[in-house]
Amino acid sequence: MKLNGSEILIECLKREGVKTIFALPGGVVLKIFDMLHQQKDLDVILTRHEQGAGHMAEGYAKATGKAGVCLVTSGPGMTNVITALADAYMDSVPLVCFSGQVPTSLIGNDAFQEADNIGLSRPCTKYNFLVKDVNDLAMTIKEAFYIATTGRPGPVLVDIPKDVSMATTEFVYPTSVSIRGYNPTYDGNKWQIKQAAEAIMKAKKPILYVGGGVVFSGASAELIELAELTQIPVDMTLMGLGAFPGEHQLSLGMLGMHGTYQANMAMHYSDLVIAIGARFDDRVTGKVSEFCPHAKVIHVDIDPTSIRKNIHVDIPIVGDCKTVLRELNQILRASVNGEQKELRKPWWKQIREWEAAHPLSYQQDAEGPIKPQYVVKRLYELTKDRDPIVSTDVGQHQMWAAQYFKLAKPNRWLTSGGLGTMGFGFPAAMGAQAAFPGRLVLCIAGDGSIQMNMQEMATAVVNKLPVKIIILNNRFHGMVRQWQDLFYQGRYASSDLENTPDFVKLAEAYGAVGLRANKVGDLDAVLKEAIAVNGPVIVDVPTYRFENVYPMIPAGGCNHEMILEDPPELKTKQAGASKVTPDGNDTVLTA
Repeated sequence: MKLNGSEILIECLKREGVKTIFALPGGVVLKIFDMLHQQKDLDVILTRHEQGAGHMAEGYAKATGKAGVCLVTSGPGMTNVITALADAYMDSVPLVCFSGQVPTSLIGNDAFQEADNIGLSRPCTKYNFLVKDVNDLAMTIKEAFYIATTGRPGPVLVDIPKDVSMATTEFVYPTSVSIRGYNPTYDGNKWQIKQAAEAIMKAKKPILYVGGGVVFSGASAELIELAELTQIPVDMTLMGLGAFPGEHQLSLGMLGMHGTYQANMAMHYSDLVIAIGARFDDRVTGKVSEFCPHAKVIHVDIDPTSIRKNIHVDIPIVGDCKTVLRELNQILRASVNGEQKELRKPWWKQIREWEAAHPLSYQQDAEGPIKPQYVVKRLYELTKDRDPIVSTDVGQHQMWAAQYFKLAKPNRWLTSGGLGTMGFGFPAAMGAQAAFPGRLVLCIAGDGSIQMNMQEMATAVVNKLPVKIIILNNRFHGMVRQWQDLFYQGRYASSDLENTPDFVKLAEAYGAVGLRANKVGDLDAVLKEAIAVNGPVIVDVPTYRFENVYPMIPAGGCNHEMILEDPPELKTKQAGASKVTPDGNDTVLTA
């Protein structure tokens, strides 16, 4: 069967089980788009910006566990999608990006809309390919999906020159992949797993430190079994939320810079850290030299380069989280008894004391300004029975969502962790909605970050993606403002968003629904109305401008050195700020 390069691409995508592509056309990929237009098996979602296409592919991948796919043109098309590739690389998201390239004869000649796609993407992809011969295209695509989804997942780029997309050859779909030098280890070393089991049985103050690797390996059930079998408390990273039920009695919530008091204290004072699918990033470790000074460390990760990269590890186990946990649980089931649980009673007593001493808290007055924590809490309480998928942008609202929205299952939490990309949340939510048209998908955003990719509302409306966007609107780049208040004497250098748009009118301009809750008493009714709408909705919630996220570990601090509330001088400053409830003309509080 002779096919041209564009047809080969489409056939390979079908064979890989791809259903949806997020894409934006341009000159060198017109042949590919023409072929896509003539087929009915693949759904092409036309985005308004290539960064949006990349984030949608990420959201699709995070919600499904499968590789997300995006297609962009050469030059600026490629440079625009780089942010999404870097984001996916940092957070280990399986993604295959196809980029167009000028004809092979013009590569290196500064042709119109030429960019060095391979050079640009090399630092932020797991691997990349430049296809120079149409005969290599099918195998390259097969290898791209294999690399993206195996081992530690990540983004892979396939760069297709215009002439390759148009050339013809005999199509043969590869049935297998063998890449020299790339053989991920899935089975952990049995002796090391046995050593880990023995350490767990002896530990008096153990802690489970759980990252996003548990989600992508599908190891949530095995993690729950391990925690319940051993009665060990569970700390989750930002990327690991949902891997363990947030309302489970063994859950201590999120740890790290804005983690719960009990999660960070338990980590610091533990005698055994069992890290599973986590990479000991700086937002978790704090001051590395004083991280968990009394603990032995077990580290389970499929990526051998992540082990001992930041922290000394006593028992390293390279392998897939699901596979390793199954074997670990099998050993522990035959060994764990009431003696271990009795051994840890003082530990749990201490944890509950920490929990009671400094719980997550805020003060919501019935007639006062709306607190952002209250919005997230009510959104959670009103939707938790619907098992929603929750996406966030980056900033204060992201941390409040992580603290107050208790995820019960994996693959329900879409957020940008490692790169911290403002503008991620809305397109990622759309990607998840495309994968699950009947599901409730929520996007919790800030008024600053939602404007980064606001243009994708057109994509949501045209493609009937009923994402519900809840904007915590404080008319600031909130996290920047918080740091300026705490560490820069309150000088709001380029953080005050003085000309925030009317988001209700903006939604209506795109053909979506816009709602606003100006008062505490209005919030529930507005949220219920938004959820009931059969289409995309923006809910604008003006919130108290100067609310800060606590606990907070200052940069360079240790996990047990948390700031728990505003310092006295900041409280005095805030007490002098106007607390007038906003009216229809002033949609945010003013200082």
